[in-house]
Amino acid sequence: MATPVVTKTAWKLQEIVAHASNVSSLVLGKASGRLLATGGDDCRVNLWSINKPNCIMSLTGHTSPVESVRLNTPEELIVAGSQSGSIRVWDLEAAKILRTLMGHKANICSLDFHPYGEFVASGSQDTNIKTWAQGWGLGSADHTQVGSSPPSPLGGSWIRVRLWDLTAGKMMSEFPGHTGPVNVVEFHPNEYLLASGSSDRTIRFWDLEKFQVVSCIEGEPGPVRSILFNPDGCCLYSGCQDSLRVYGWEPERCFDVVLVHWGKVADLAICNDQLIGVAFSQSNVSSYVVDLTRVTRTGTVAQDPVQDSRPLAQQPPHPSAPLRRIYERPSTTCSKPQRVKQNSESERRSPSSEDDRDERESRAEIQNAEDYNEIFQPKNSISRTPPRRSEPFPAPPEDGESWGRAWPPGPFQLEVLSRPPVITSTPAPKAEPAIFPATRNEPIGLKASDFLPAVKIPQQAELVDEDAMSQIRKGHDTMCVVLTSRHKNLDTVRGVWTTGDIKTSVDSAVAINDLSVVVDLLNIVNQKASLWKLDLCTTVLPQIEKLLQSKYESYVQTGCTSLKLILQRFLPLITDILAAPPSVGVDISREERLHKCRLCYKQLKSISSLVKSKSGLSGRHGSAFRELHLLMASLD
Repeated sequence: MATPVVTKTAWKLQEIVAHASNVSSLVLGKASGRLLATGGDDCRVNLWSINKPNCIMSLTGHTSPVESVRLNTPEELIVAGSQSGSIRVWDLEAAKILRTLMGHKANICSLDFHPYGEFVASGSQDTNIKTWAQGWGLGSADHTQVGSSPPSPLGGSWIRVRLWDLTAGKMMSEFPGHTGPVNVVEFHPNEYLLASGSSDRTIRFWDLEKFQVVSCIEGEPGPVRSILFNPDGCCLYSGCQDSLRVYGWEPERCFDVVLVHWGKVADLAICNDQLIGVAFSQSNVSSYVVDLTRVTRTGTVAQDPVQDSRPLAQQPPHPSAPLRRIYERPSTTCSKPQRVKQNSESERRSPSSEDDRDERESRAEIQNAEDYNEIFQPKNSISRTPPRRSEPFPAPPEDGESWGRAWPPGPFQLEVLSRPPVITSTPAPKAEPAIFPATRNEPIGLKASDFLPAVKIPQQAELVDEDAMSQIRKGHDTMCVVLTSRHKNLDTVRGVWTTGDIKTSVDSAVAINDLSVVVDLLNIVNQKASLWKLDLCTTVLPQIEKLLQSKYESYVQTGCTSLKLILQRFLPLITDILAAPPSVGVDISREERLHKCRLCYKQLKSISSLVKSKSGLSGRHGSAFRELHLLMASLD
């Protein structure tokens, strides 16, 4: 019988490996809260569906790391800026590039679509801000703001907020006050109000009619990088270090603080009364969920459980404080702005053959057709039924590692905890096979605990310093021996590789009888498909079978990558050669090729049963094995 359990207020939803190298930027689709775009040092832009493990689409064409990405409001277009200063715009529904925009002379710091006008704005380290028409006609900047403040010595960013009139092409006002770089600005959804977050650990609210500061929230635990107004404008969410804070501004006050172990959250979105936060570290991207139905958004002032119990705002609320005028978005688009600065000939030039070649090299590679059709294609067809809304993410049951409120609770936390908990019925979790994650803080195949002193038993006397140092030195010597041996083995394989014979180097790695050496070598060979030959497959396939059965996550990943490459490049060739009628006469080269194909086919048949048995796993491994199972369907 299902057991009723209390669900969490905040929880980690998913962690994915988003790129082959470090992630440098990301953005959430604000309309759906379900679409994620990431930019990486591998010069790619990848699109993901939140809580799904596989990449939907990969956009190529940039030749330097992608520094900034942005989705438009309907989530139909995406713009990405690179370290070199180039900007590319893709149509996600048509799965093609629209235009490459040139004009900036340094890396792109920020990008954004106009919410209802046909413009894109770009900011660069060259201190210029450019606006581009979405007609993309000539790929030139229609509006360039010059004379921006030079980079500040505090961090290479600007410490003032400037408001521009696109129609008149001039600056309307400048808001001083921040003492550190301004990282993020956010317009109120229906009032003439602007919020700005800075590295000086403050959030400032600005009246856009009177052009003056409304209030300032101080005491943030770290630099402010992500802020978001609630859709109805009742409060502002701030993604702080490992916590979410909910603020009001007239007067400034903190309504609630929720602990979320997301580190430095990079972007926020709201969908189905759930706040989605995403953070990245190296090549990994993690997503988190906060249940907003259990978060206080108005009323009582919260105490700060992270730093101290002092309220952030000392003054009482003023219910009679005047509200700003509510604006209505115009139904027509903005008129084309006047140029502030004459564009250079290089910016006004027509598309050249070099541009055409550049755009031909920019591709939109659909990697998950099912998710792509579900997200993008229905918009192009007539629907006979109401559109399907995404469901909220189910909250996991509360456990010993509760993230919710900090303890001991203050008066405000007691009031929150006195509310009735959310009860759900959840089946007992299904046991998963033990897998060693691909950690980055220890060598593959080694456990640091094996080389550390044994855990002290309480009954024993404490070790003196000399004994402790002696045990540490023993572990250190053992570690050095293991690492020296591994380095020697890799150096041997590298020496063979210099002869230019990849097959011999792989044979030498296999002969060492150390899977970690095989993994290191395959991780290099997998990056260049042209190195693979049929005779190489005969040597690698038995090793792949061992890797797929390994308890180490990184070994399984490498094995899946190598097997996928072999299936895509060689399986059609193997099946064609085996199905061909016998030749007339003696053809030694054909006989050798036929022998290799038979050997590969036999090995693939052996691996296919293993892949089939693991295709029912959940998570990233299960997805990879299911993809391999589909590729190996012809073997059955």
